[in-house]
Formats: sequence, C-alpha cells, structure tokens
Amino acid sequence: MQGTFEGGTVRVGGDARQRFYDARGYGRPLDGNRIELAPVEAAHLLFRGDLDGVVGPDGETMAFRAFLTAADAVLTFVVYKDLRDRGFYLSPTREGWVDDPAGADLVVYPRGKGPADDEVAHRVRVAGEREEILAADLGDVVLAVVDEEGELTYFETERIGAAGDADAEIDRYDPPTDLDAALLADRAVVWDPPADLHDRGFYGQRLHGRNAESGPLQLSLVEAAYLARRGALGLPEPRVVERGRQVEGERFDRRLRAYAALRAAGSVPKSGFKFGADFRTYDGFTTVSEMDHSTRLIRVVSPAHTFLPRDLSLDVRLAGGVRKRMVFALTDVNEGIDWLSVARLTP
Repeated sequence: MQGTFEGGTVRVGGDARQRFYDARGYGRPLDGNRIELAPVEAAHLLFRGDLDGVVGPDGETMAFRAFLTAADAVLTFVVYKDLRDRGFYLSPTREGWVDDPAGADLVVYPRGKGPADDEVAHRVRVAGEREEILAADLGDVVLAVVDEEGELTYFETERIGAAGDADAEIDRYDPPTDLDAALLADRAVVWDPPADLHDRGFYGQRLHGRNAESGPLQLSLVEAAYLARRGALGLPEPRVVERGRQVEGERFDRRLRAYAALRAAGSVPKSGFKFGADFRTYDGFTTVSEMDHSTRLIRVVSPAHTFLPRDLSLDVRLAGGVRKRMVFALTDVNEGIDWLSVARLTP
C-alpha cells in the first residue's frame, strides 16, 4: 500500500480507513475509505512497514529514510514513536484538523482512546535541546525535549495559584508596628524584635545564629520592604524599595511582587539562594519549631523570559533532588503574576 504526498499531507486509499484510522487512530478520514495522514504519521507507518512507500510531487516513491528527510520531521518522529511505543494513540495538531489552543504539536489520547473519543490526556510540544522556548507559551502542556543524541525528556508544565498545593488552614500572623530597624547596605536589622516576628511570622534570621532564641533579626531587603509597607518597621517603604533597586535593579520590584503574593496566599517565602532560586516556600506554616520541609522553589522571571531546555532541566532536576516543586513566577512590575509549575513527567 502506498500513499501520495501532496499539500503537506499524505493521502492513502484502499482500506486505509478501517486499517489505520478505525483500528489504530492514524490520520483523519476523507471520503470513502481514504484517509489523510500528517507527515509524522506517514513516517511511522513507513517505519513499521505498514506503508510500502509514499509518492512525492515529482512522482518518485520514497521509503522511510527518504520521506523522513524530505518531511524534516525527525524531532517529532522521535516523540511520536516513543508515545506510540508506550501504548498511546495521538494526533498531530494541524489547522482545520486537530486544533489546540495550547500551541501543542501533538495531542495524546488516554490509553484505550483515540481521535474519535474527544478526550485528551496530554498536549505535547516538541523541542530540541537548543531551542529557545517562551515562558508564556508553557502551562497546561507537556514539553518533550529531544537532546542531541535523540534521548527524550518530558516536562509537565501547568499554571497554578500562588498557594500551590497547600490546603492547610494558615495561622496568619500580624506583626506589631513601628519596630526599631536599621537599613544597611543590602539588608535591614530589627534590633529588639518580639519573639513572634521570627517564631510565628518566620521573618528574618537571628543575628546571633540559628540556635539563638532571642536577639536582633536580620531581614532581606524584600522582607524589609514588605514589612515596611505594612507599617511594621520604623522605616519608610520608599526608602527600602529604593535601596533594593540600587542593589539589584528592576528585578527587585518583581521579586517584591512575588513575595507579597506568596504571603497573601498563606505561603511563607524564604531565601532560595542555596538552591539557586529566588525563594523556597513553606506551606501550612504555623511556627518555626513545627515547620516541615519547604515544598517549592520559586524563580522570578518576566513574562517575556525564554527558557533554554538545558537550563530548565537543571532547575527541575535540582528541585526534584531536594523534594521540591520548581515554580516560575512570571511577573512584570505593574502586572499580575502567572505561576508556572514545571516537573519531570513519565507518560
């Protein structure tokens, strides 16, 4: 059985509908028993030996190798074959064929389901390891990265809320007002804080060391700006924010927006420096003595941020290695925040 390559698709006659579409979910039906295949589907059928060849526009019959080269579909073929080998039926997204608002390349159906069932398990975007990927294009799509040797890594990306998966009742802490504080080069110090500022609010770290039960607290500039905004410090918020901008530029404003949103959602953000992130977060927090491990790593980026898959893989691998979820806070200074969660996925 042969197909004909024309207009960007491969058309197959004979008993193609029963043999390929009805039985195994390839392509889409045309009139009679004919079907239309996307190039990657035709390549897979050629690879399997289910198609003998594809006739090109010049009348030449192409086998698998020649057709895959002519269609320039190697990356998509690697992903398509892997998912087929895992027992999934799937369809390439094409305008007027299988439309997908998430901008995916492939729509994957639940095991045992096919294109006629109108049920989707995953939407997959295919990328090479050196391709730049807009952060704004991720979320509710699986990113399938094909590295230079053809190995595959799947990343689940989804949009979440600032609170993440936290569902515990939060014992919210309201700090006192007008605490005596000094603004230093890249931090602030509260000289005589109430014990609850650290123990229940988890603001700052003890200047005398982590085992100290009292004494001054050193605050990050983000913490200091947030507390100054609430009137908790005897420092004007504009002065603290200006110092933050001097230290780290406009990035400070975006980090402050993310920090405030996390606090408002009931999460407690702390420095993520040791993990290469902006923040680590504690959810369901009550007191320092009762806190569990942090649950997420937060990196603050602009909505126009582009990922390189290698950098994304490093972030996700590190977060998974310390039992945390990698989350990116996509925010401009004056706009809202989109929270993008990324994790390794085994389909």
